[in-house]
Amino acid sequence: QVQLVESGGGLVQAGGSLRLSCAASGRTFSTNVIAWFRQAPGKEREFVALIWWDGLITNYADSVKGRFFISRDNAKNAVYLRMNSLKPDDTATYYCAGQSGSGGYYRAESYDYWGQGTQVTVSS
Repeated sequence: QVQLVESGGGLVQAGGSLRLSCAASGRTFSTNVIAWFRQAPGKEREFVALIWWDGLITNYADSVKGRFFISRDNAKNAVYLRMNSLKPDDTATYYCAGQSGSGGYYRAESYDYWGQGTQVTVSS
């Protein structure tokens, strides 16, 4: 089992920045891919960004490309999401998720492990 715990959410004005953290524990070697998803009220959970275990491969949703940056520190078993130029449309609960690298990277149902989520609210 892998446990994931998010932190760093909060209330920020449009144009501001936040850094989310995802702390992993347990059998972390079984998660080659860590991703961030988000879910706004009344909407489906959507892919935001992902990173492979070596940090060399990253990918982003078009809606956040150039504004959000994902990174990881394997020594700390942590993954981060730096969010810049935040917009009200970025308001959502943000979740980190892990999988073994088996594919379906942009679909929530492909991930085996999930954190409890952290709320990000962007005011206009």
